[in-house]
Amino acid sequence: MRTRNLLLLVLGTLLGILIGTCGSVLAERSASKTETIPFTELRSFTEVFERIQEDYVEPVSDKSLLENAIRGMLSGLDPHSAYLTADELKELRIGTTGQFGGLGIEVGMENGFIKVIAPIDDTPAQKAGIKPGDLIIRLDEKPVKGMSLEEAVKIMRGQPGTQITLTVVREGLDKPLKITLTRAVIKVKSVKHQVLEPGYGYLRITSFQSGTGEQLTKAVAKLKEEGPLKGVVLDLRNNPGGVLNAAVAVSDAFLDRGLIVYTDGRIEESKMKFEATPGDILEGVPMAVLINAGSASAAEIVAGALQDHKRAILLGQKTFGKGSVQTILPLSNGGGVKITTARYYTPSGRSIQAEGIVPDITLGTVRLEKIREADEFKPLTEADLSRHLENGQKKTQPDKTKEEEAEGLLQDYYLHEALNVLKAINIVKGASL
Repeated sequence: MRTRNLLLLVLGTLLGILIGTCGSVLAERSASKTETIPFTELRSFTEVFERIQEDYVEPVSDKSLLENAIRGMLSGLDPHSAYLTADELKELRIGTTGQFGGLGIEVGMENGFIKVIAPIDDTPAQKAGIKPGDLIIRLDEKPVKGMSLEEAVKIMRGQPGTQITLTVVREGLDKPLKITLTRAVIKVKSVKHQVLEPGYGYLRITSFQSGTGEQLTKAVAKLKEEGPLKGVVLDLRNNPGGVLNAAVAVSDAFLDRGLIVYTDGRIEESKMKFEATPGDILEGVPMAVLINAGSASAAEIVAGALQDHKRAILLGQKTFGKGSVQTILPLSNGGGVKITTARYYTPSGRSIQAEGIVPDITLGTVRLEKIREADEFKPLTEADLSRHLENGQKKTQPDKTKEEEAEGLLQDYYLHEALNVLKAINIVKGASL
């Protein structure tokens, strides 16, 4: 009797919610498209609820069943919509500040497994060799199949100093890898900078956080202190995205005018446009942007805006293709609903979703390596001659820290090619003057 009464209460509540929320929408529909309340499906819901309560091998609380029903309703929409408990909502907000305890991986769901979108620079995941596209199938000994994304993230995060073993399936390998990582306090410095050669700067954005725009401005100012700039490489590879406003701020920093990005969805609040304000912090200095399959969401917004405005040349590989907008709607229980409400569009009207941004110059996965000294032809110099005269001046050991760091960066094939492109642009500009 108790179960039957409970079921009637649930059914009545669901009907009340459905009628209350849908009434205004149905009233606007034309008479030819009259919608009906799905009584059959609601009846099926109550029947399943009853069967679980009476026949499942172990008792299950009403709260758990209803919460799982909500999770299922949202997870069936797309990989990014989800129900968040109060704790999960708190974790999500912490993640946007740039400091939390965990492994340093941006992840999503694919076929019931956790897919690595990108490891974050200078984190346990990046140092252990986790790569974009890796599928995580076990967390310690727990199979990932059947977990929600939020449950998996909760397991991966934890006290700094504790360990977790990930079982990873990687394309091209015959068997899974077991990688043990030690959790750390993840303090993500979202912008890094370096002088590659005199006149050529390097900017690396690892993720988009609330302070990324301000950090970028400071980084560019420091590059300018080293001397006049002739070209800048903006590295967005393996950048999993982040805060929309940060992507707008970064794009705006390099654009003098025009549309940056716009969003479009069913409700009026999802229709937004973001315009650039006057002023380019590089004052028109040529730019090359590096992207790959790990560049997602906010990173794709920046790449798409700079490409559409012909402000930069994009090099690398097609991006991830995460072009949807998620809105957090708070609930009365302290939790929330993360639901997809719109799609992103570049200034020219391209949808990023499931398509990604295609680079202007596609580069393969190649890495430059210095030829081994034994294999390298070494030309004869004066110093090699027998009984050669000494220089006569006292030798000093120059500080080559910065030069060595820049040389290390340039072993990166993508970066090497980007620098060559910038040099070519300057040669052409000089010839046309």
